[in-house]
Amino acid sequence: MEKMISGGVTMRLYTLGERCNISGERIKEARKQAKMSQEILAARLQLRGLQMGQMAVSRIETGKRLVPDFELPIIADALGVTTDWLLGIDSKTK
Repeated sequence: MEKMISGGVTMRLYTLGERCNISGERIKEARKQAKMSQEILAARLQLRGLQMGQMAVSRIETGKRLVPDFELPIIADALGVTTDWLLGIDSKTK
């Protein structure tokens, strides 16, 4: 998939099937396990310095948004899980 960025330059996005990330399903699972809405998760991320709204959380969970490596530890902290768990490397949440 190609995406247009500033100045008419395109960037190639590599996906896993239709998904742009591998952590979205786990993020959704952890959020629901914590009985947290997407809005609350977005607020918790903002309190940790990551400017992300409910719509971005939704796009991550559905695999439509990339998750840069610098965001993963912040998301993991907000959800009380490890980055390895979010990436599917570890089966334990903590």
